[in-house]
Amino acid sequence: MSVEIKVPSVGESITEVQIGAWHAEQGKWVAQDSEIVELETDKATFDVPAPLDGIIVEILKKTGEMAAVGEVIGYLEEAERPADQAAPAPEKSPEKAAAVAAPQAAAPAPTGGGSDDRVMPAAARVMAEKGLTPADITGTGPGGRILKEDVLAYQAPASSGNGAFREEEIVPMSPIRKKIAERLVEAQTNAALLTTFNEVDMSAVMELRAQYKDLFLKKYDVKLGFMSFFVKAVVDGLSQFPQINAEIRGTDLVFRNYYDIGIAVGGGKGLVVPVMRNAERLSFAEIELKINDFGQRARANKIGLDELQGGTFTITNGGVYGSLLSTPIVNPPQSGVLGMHGIQERPIAVNGQVVIRPMMYIALTYDHRVVDGREAVVFLKRVKEALEEPARMLMEI
Repeated sequence: MSVEIKVPSVGESITEVQIGAWHAEQGKWVAQDSEIVELETDKATFDVPAPLDGIIVEILKKTGEMAAVGEVIGYLEEAERPADQAAPAPEKSPEKAAAVAAPQAAAPAPTGGGSDDRVMPAAARVMAEKGLTPADITGTGPGGRILKEDVLAYQAPASSGNGAFREEEIVPMSPIRKKIAERLVEAQTNAALLTTFNEVDMSAVMELRAQYKDLFLKKYDVKLGFMSFFVKAVVDGLSQFPQINAEIRGTDLVFRNYYDIGIAVGGGKGLVVPVMRNAERLSFAEIELKINDFGQRARANKIGLDELQGGTFTITNGGVYGSLLSTPIVNPPQSGVLGMHGIQERPIAVNGQVVIRPMMYIALTYDHRVVDGREAVVFLKRVKEALEEPARMLMEI
């Protein structure tokens, strides 16, 4: 009996997907519930499981091709596992998977070819096509795992005999990259964007982190980072200047009394902005746990579609990549985005004396249709004050 492999419904606004990679080859047996094909939308990546034990008898859509929701992309014929095929390994629980991730990351990369647990199935197929081994590739996935993107990004060394090695590769733009491009152009075209800057003395935050980092890690099993301080400072500022938390909806201006903060993180398929709902209700520990979870799942392309929708304000941290100063771009229909940057020790004047302090430039890009310049400047000043005197956030003054 043949069973159709169809593109499932993944959201009200999504009508088509791109075939990312087939985890199972045509003619091969697969176990029920095992992941057989990766699908990409303009918001996230997800896998389609096998509905039953059987053999992939036909693949109708290849990697890179588009398919509509409900469209048949292949056929699976019910069959028992062949005697010469080993039973699939039992799935690890998230807790067990996390427990083994660290040792895998610390282990040296194998130098030969052959099977390697670090190589993801899609990456293995591309490596085979290119004649590469795991030793050629630097894995950027969790635990040093090698992703398909790592293989595609591989650059062969220049030939010593005939000068520079020149090669071009044309690959389809992923739905996520297409959507990012569309949203960025939309933001530039449809909004009146301006950016204002300030700088923050990070001494107080760094001293608090140094004082409590060990106790925090011991109690919550997560490191105390900078982002929780910034989320708290932003929520404090938004409560004082609600226009920056508002959006234009038709001919109306919509104000919200809740703060859903988008946190921009780099994922396996590009930048994604999962939303931290009701950030005003979260403790420092809850914020750090959510950020840590977002980062891990973004790298594994496991952020859910519902987590990428909505949001009233966004924070992006270019400092983790070495940025000293930049102008972040608003994520429509939001009216503001805060850009964090690298911390550098610089000489500044304090009470008439030149001292060396850890300084960070911060930037607020805002939609001038909603937010006046005075509000934007004072909001950023409020964020600066909250970070330089963290006790103000607790005292609400």
